Amino acid sequence: MIEDLRTLVEVESPSRDLDALRKSAETVAAVVEARLGGRAVLVDSEGGPHVHWTGGGTPRVLILGHHDTVFPLGTLARRPFLVEDGRATGPGVFDMLGGLVQAIHGLASLDDRSGVEILVTADEEVGSHSSRALIEERALACGAVLVVEGAADGGGVKTGRKGCGTFEVSVAGRASHAGLEPAAGVNALVEAAHQVLAIAALGRPEVGTTVTPTVASAGTLDNVVPAAATVVVDVRVESAEETQRIESAFAALAPNLDEAVITVRGSVGRPPMPESAAAGLLAVAQRLLPGLQGRAVGGGSDGNFTAALGVPTLDGLGAVGGGAHADHEYLLVASMAERAHLVAGLVDAIRSA
Repeated sequence: MIEDLRTLVEVESPSRDLDALRKSAETVAAVVEARLGGRAVLVDSEGGPHVHWTGGGTPRVLILGHHDTVFPLGTLARRPFLVEDGRATGPGVFDMLGGLVQAIHGLASLDDRSGVEILVTADEEVGSHSSRALIEERALACGAVLVVEGAADGGGVKTGRKGCGTFEVSVAGRASHAGLEPAAGVNALVEAAHQVLAIAALGRPEVGTTVTPTVASAGTLDNVVPAAATVVVDVRVESAEETQRIESAFAALAPNLDEAVITVRGSVGRPPMPESAAAGLLAVAQRLLPGLQGRAVGGGSDGNFTAALGVPTLDGLGAVGGGAHADHEYLLVASMAERAHLVAGLVDAIRSA
């Protein structure tokens, strides 16, 4: 498993880099074929190649993951793959190449691999726009989904996730000379400041809704009234009702300054993952691994899509470790075999149910 993990980590795969993603997909496919036999098919898309493998027979369970990472090309040179003091480090080891390796080796331990599909997508880190339809199609066909994203803190599996969305609020104003004719302009930056305060006030943390302005830009020169501004907002919700409230509130944003124009793009693209979708599979996992905990978390995954369809979905079955998206990302090597066997046991239990 460690050598296969090294192989995947050493082929960098930043989201949206189509050349890098093709090399990564080919590498994932080669590892799958070497360990499981059969043919892993590359499914081309505008987001990069997805990898799909089937063990044949009637579909019963989908193992779901992704091979894109958040790290730009060149990260590997600065932070190479390393195993030291029981930890594997390197870009993507925890999110989520370790989970892919564990799942592949878990399946390899089974004599019968029929009824199992693996789908490894290329654009999860940037919204899964090109893979969502395929994910939903295979989830409905299989009827159960095991998501091999990294484990929750302490090694728990993930039984619920918030819905996630990104909104972009653009303000159009009018430029003028900041010294000679400031009143002749329409200051897009001032309008954006009004909007940021209104947007931040939409959060309701008491019901799990967070609304966080994250990126802003405005202006061109220090003596020009800004004619344009943009604010990007991260949204997390726990219910369909809050999804509707937030989307309606963004659609209703109105300018404060005369002649300013506001345009809003975005939505809550990943629906919430209710804990009810994981209940049955969690009970099976806890019989296989006594003491295993289930946790609801704030981040989203492709499991949000499958759970929202009513397909039983258990997430966080991948690597035990931490530091997702950070330079200190790591995987605990001692947990790899246990997690591989957990995936194999779940597959057997689902097929025999």
